[in-house]
Amino acid sequence: MVGLLIGLTGGIGSGKSTVAELLAERGAVVIDADLLAREVVEPGTPGLAAVVERFGEGVLRSDGALDRPALGRLVFADPDARRDLEAIVHPAVRARAAELTAAAPPGAVVVQVIPLLAETGQAASFDLVVVVDVAPEVQLARVRARDGLDADEARARVRAQAGREERLAFADIIIDNSGTPAELLAQVERLWREELAPAALRKP
Repeated sequence: MVGLLIGLTGGIGSGKSTVAELLAERGAVVIDADLLAREVVEPGTPGLAAVVERFGEGVLRSDGALDRPALGRLVFADPDARRDLEAIVHPAVRARAAELTAAAPPGAVVVQVIPLLAETGQAASFDLVVVVDVAPEVQLARVRARDGLDADEARARVRAQAGREERLAFADIIIDNSGTPAELLAQVERLWREELAPAALRKP
């Protein structure tokens, strides 16, 4: 039985993956919904077939794999298209995450990294929800630098997610990643030492 089940979320560019890596270094089992979302639409999967059926052959590369930039241009410009994509991908991701959680060692701290945790109503499924928060201007700058987007494209990706206030309303614990890597490390270390590891030991 899992010792503690954590939902880790945050806006695009907030640093969720960095926090997840730091928790993994401390012994957590990390299950990343973004990686699973790639897995469930690999060539030959029912997920990719469903995406092509909905969006057409134009979202495929010449090698038959999903052309993510092409699909992204479609879904971030059209809320209905984004909802259709989520209806294909999200159930498959949740099923796979449940399989991986069930396979975790007894007593493990399992961290599910879910960018759309607030939007998909999953908060109640976790023992604790950890939100990685960052100032909006820092978030936009990071998204532009990381993904090579212009300002309008970056803002569209941010707007496609829940607002900052909505996300924070679900938080049991908030990690502020607006500062330095050292400051982030200190917060994660404190979270692990004071909250996660002891709670996992206490849970029956």
